[in-house]
Amino acid sequence: MSAEKRIWRALLSVTDKTGLVEFAQALAGYGVELVSTGGTAAALRAAGLSVKDISELTGFPEMLDGRVKTLHPKVHGGLLYIRGNPEHEAAVAAHCIDPIDMVVVNLYAFEKTAALIPQRHGPVVGDPIQPGVAFGHLIENIDIGGPSMVRSAAKNFEDVAIVTSVSDYPALMEELKTNNGSLSRETRWRLARQAFATTAAYDTAIANTLDKIADAPEPKLPAVLDGSSLPTTLRINLPLAQSLRYGENPHQRAALYADGSGLGIAGAHQLQGKELSYNNIVDLDACWELAQEFDEPAVIIVKHTNPCGAATGATILEAYTKALACDPVSAYGGVIGINREVDGDAAAEIAKNFVEAIAAPGFSAEARERFSSKKNLRLVEVHSAPPKPVVKHVSGGLLMQDADTGRVNAAALDPGLKVVTWRPPTAEELRSLLFAWRVCKHVKSNAIVYARDGQTLGVGAGQMSRVDAARFGAMKAVLPLKGCVAASDAFFPFPDGLEAIAAAGATAVIQPGGSIHDEDVIAAADRLGMAMVFTGMRHFRH
Repeated sequence: MSAEKRIWRALLSVTDKTGLVEFAQALAGYGVELVSTGGTAAALRAAGLSVKDISELTGFPEMLDGRVKTLHPKVHGGLLYIRGNPEHEAAVAAHCIDPIDMVVVNLYAFEKTAALIPQRHGPVVGDPIQPGVAFGHLIENIDIGGPSMVRSAAKNFEDVAIVTSVSDYPALMEELKTNNGSLSRETRWRLARQAFATTAAYDTAIANTLDKIADAPEPKLPAVLDGSSLPTTLRINLPLAQSLRYGENPHQRAALYADGSGLGIAGAHQLQGKELSYNNIVDLDACWELAQEFDEPAVIIVKHTNPCGAATGATILEAYTKALACDPVSAYGGVIGINREVDGDAAAEIAKNFVEAIAAPGFSAEARERFSSKKNLRLVEVHSAPPKPVVKHVSGGLLMQDADTGRVNAAALDPGLKVVTWRPPTAEELRSLLFAWRVCKHVKSNAIVYARDGQTLGVGAGQMSRVDAARFGAMKAVLPLKGCVAASDAFFPFPDGLEAIAAAGATAVIQPGGSIHDEDVIAAADRLGMAMVFTGMRHFRH
């Protein structure tokens, strides 16, 4: 067989008509016969192109409200028969089946339709959810003929080119021009692999959506996704977004895969600097997620996924100055997450230090100018993504859990936030406790965070003993701890951890509670004159 195949007949049936006319005009310029369906045929005719209806090819009309258009032997026979195979050639000749050399298809917009469906987490009294999509409309957006043609064409890539992405049109037009209407085997193979990935992603999206609809409503009733349970089958289908130089270490291969939403760290836009590394991406995600915990301007400095400085302030400059003061030595070569646009004043201060990467929702023109001399500094513009379940590999499988979106606030003094000591925290202590609690949630367990006035003072991270975490956090402190508060991500099993925090200078503590020795820990706090608040919520982070 020749490595190149001439395109003589193309079947076009697309939902996304971007670039369609230009591509079809290029095909027609090489004498390619255009066969099409419904709206695609109308768009091509409106552009002055000669088009044969699919019904002319099959001798059978479109039917069942368009559900059956291309499901016909004259379509799939024309795609699947192997050119040059005597038996195949005889069969298609006997049934008057003409070859189809190219299929241009993109599928019904099922994912866009499904994205409009509201999601319920557990039973809702009064059902306030507004219908976004009728269940019948969702089902009608499951494409049948399109994926069938894609698979037939892709399977027979030796003879047929399958085009599933509008982004391929320019390169294909250039190759057709170079090869006088032919495409190479390498191109057909690339298109086939892409086509199977397309149908796999499409089927995954359908299965994942329908998996969240336990009881099928009547067609005219709204579809509602049940977000209260995890999927019965975990299906992950993400395209390659970026190949990385290596993983955590140079001997490990690595790549980034993204869901295509353009949200979160995986969908971030890099404005300047060196290529992001695996470790950069992990740290950027850690500091970005923590920065999103705060409504006021916040700056988070991360090293190896743990915050070595976190602060809020009236401005980004103030927040950065406070965050850096927590542990300026560890901050060297760190990664920074910021929840506001970075302005020129903040950029000027940040640029004085060695920083690997910065994630923020935006950078002003003055900030970008300030950073422009730091050629290796990665600036990453990020748009927030909604929380999604967390997936982790283990030997032989995967673990999956909901994102940790739990929060407490000053208004939750009933059943959530509970003062358990005789002395309640002062208003200033309570503000600091809530700040420390939000930071502690993002520190590897066992975790103790010392803080005051929207600023971390010491972070004890990843210790096997909670007492060691308390001592390590105090040891790391550069600023004075006297009069500060502390947060613990899990309960104190014994009073010794609380006593270590008190010895460091803390006057108030926030912790989940729930130990069988809570009474002993509370008694120790009362003896030490400390205020202690239980949250009833643990924040382990492994």
